[in-house]
Amino acid sequence: MANDEVVLKQYLSKYKHRDYTAREVINLIQVYRGLVYRLEAFVFNNGSRKDLLNLEGTIPVNYKGAVYNIPVSIWLMDTHPQNAPLCFVKPTPEMTIKTSKWVDNNGKIYLPYLHTWSPTGSTLQRLVQSMIAAFGELPPVYARPRNQPRPPYPVNSFMPQPSGYPYPQVGPQPGYPTTTPYPTTSNLPYPNYGSPYPGSDSTNGTQFPAVTPYPPTISYGLAGEEVGGTITEEHIKASLLSAVTDKLRRKLKEQSQQSQAELETLRRTQQELCEGKTRLEDIFTRLQREKASLEKNLSILQEKEKELEAAVERLAEQDGVEADEAVVTTAPLYSQLLNAFAEEATLEDAIYYMGEALRKEVIDLDTFLKQVRTLARRQFTLRALMHKCRQKAQLAC
Repeated sequence: MANDEVVLKQYLSKYKHRDYTAREVINLIQVYRGLVYRLEAFVFNNGSRKDLLNLEGTIPVNYKGAVYNIPVSIWLMDTHPQNAPLCFVKPTPEMTIKTSKWVDNNGKIYLPYLHTWSPTGSTLQRLVQSMIAAFGELPPVYARPRNQPRPPYPVNSFMPQPSGYPYPQVGPQPGYPTTTPYPTTSNLPYPNYGSPYPGSDSTNGTQFPAVTPYPPTISYGLAGEEVGGTITEEHIKASLLSAVTDKLRRKLKEQSQQSQAELETLRRTQQELCEGKTRLEDIFTRLQREKASLEKNLSILQEKEKELEAAVERLAEQDGVEADEAVVTTAPLYSQLLNAFAEEATLEDAIYYMGEALRKEVIDLDTFLKQVRTLARRQFTLRALMHKCRQKAQLAC
């Protein structure tokens, strides 16, 4: 495989897409091992010649339950895959070309796949598969008797003559040099095709009847038309119609898929918009509830504010209120607790100010200690009384 790749890249040194073409050829010959590649000269209609890669050999075709090896030749343009290959049926000396809507009397192959060749989507493997499918319906060759002379190579063929084929004695042809109408290709032997063709056996010398078709002779023309010696306009028209139909079908499929994708996108967008609408409605409902609650709280606050203003007005109209009269307890126990708390707070303030007097040296230390001892003893008694009152009133201690 590595050697094939090296040789191929040498052959394809002048090709525009050398690496891509080499990979395609290697993938093809791995699947169809009856094909071999070589670099040969190809002559175009205008007489120019160019060295092109030629894939030559046989491809297996299933016809009526039997598999036959059909000899073909595939020429790859130096711009491959930008331009479609040139394909020919290349019969052996024991075969004759059977013209049909796919093959003309020169052996050139016409297929919808070649008419719709795409640089990005078409491959050599699919091309060979389309040949196999087409030849399975309309075989391109049939066997001829041994005693029938080999026909001369057609002078107007698009395919170069194979080596060893007799050249006809003809005058200059349009678009070709006057000295040599067709260049000869390499003298490498053609691949061994075995003996798959009905009516030909070169090993045992079996005699054949006058005409043994390969496969059996069938009329492959269009309705009411016999197959002639060359491809007709009706054949080309049928091939073009088939190619246009396939292309339109693909375009329609692409448009349908694109429309389906756009429709799916619109459906997803609609679903997202509906979900967003539901969320917005929920938010709007929640905001309305919150607005109603705020309005209610605002009304309550306004009423409380009016009550406070009325209370302030009443207090302003009244005379001064004594602190002892402002606080009235509901039970004697609570009154005792309140009085003890007030007295204990005054004792704490007195101790504080005694400390300030000592710090400022208003009183001496002995006086301070004596007075603080007396105040602290009274404070302790009051705190014990408050604790007992709280327990009695079942308040937090």
